[in-house]
Amino acid sequence: MGISFLAQNAGKKSIAINIKSKIGKDIFFKLVKKSDVIVENFKPGTIKKLGIVFSKLKKINKKIILTSISGFGQNGSLSKLPAYDQIIQGYSGVMSITGKGKNIFRVGYPVADTIGGLNAALAITSLLNNKNRKASHIDISMLDSVISS
Repeated sequence: MGISFLAQNAGKKSIAINIKSKIGKDIFFKLVKKSDVIVENFKPGTIKKLGIVFSKLKKINKKIILTSISGFGQNGSLSKLPAYDQIIQGYSGVMSITGKGKNIFRVGYPVADTIGGLNAALAITSLLNNKNRKASHIDISMLDSVISS
């Protein structure tokens, strides 16, 4: 495990589940019953292929918050493209401030991952503080997050 992962997850409990298996799926759906939030960052459509759809989640837990973080959002012409921090830095134009002409570089810090994560955290926190909360699906686009910052 990398130092960044260890630093960001210090003090947290975690579990690894193979949600492709029946046992793993059963464990996952049991956790959904007593959870407030699910955060996923697969390529759009992946969780649906795994049998995890929002309509099913909200039947299990009427207040669940599903948060999907992806490079370009869950819908739209770019949504199916794979993405990670450096790709989003390029699409957003952030890399244009780190050099000139052909000599541009990615920002040394994972700025797109961070801004996307912060937007997700703020959206989740807003919903958690709603007394009349209903199940919600939050769609975070890293590209939209960086461009709007």
